[in-house]
Amino acid sequence: MSGTAAAIIGLLKVINFGLEVYKWLIIASALLSWVRPDPYAPVVRFIYSVTDPVLYWLRRNLPVVIGGIDLSPLVVIFSIIGVQRYVLTAVALWAERL
Repeated sequence: MSGTAAAIIGLLKVINFGLEVYKWLIIASALLSWVRPDPYAPVVRFIYSVTDPVLYWLRRNLPVVIGGIDLSPLVVIFSIIGVQRYVLTAVALWAERL
């Protein structure tokens, strides 16, 4: 494996880790929506500030409410899984051929 391929693989690992963390933040945001946490708690504010822009954009541009249930977190989670499983894997296979 060349140095370029190793650098690309390393970058893909960092991107994969970031996507995994974001996926768990989306899950935490969805769980927080079921309870009423203190909105001024630093952890709650951080989670909402990181996840709300993506969820708000998705809710605005794609109607993902079925029967009063907001499915936008599921759409984001499945999108992240798709990127991890297909896009990152395809780029990693391409990088190994360099």
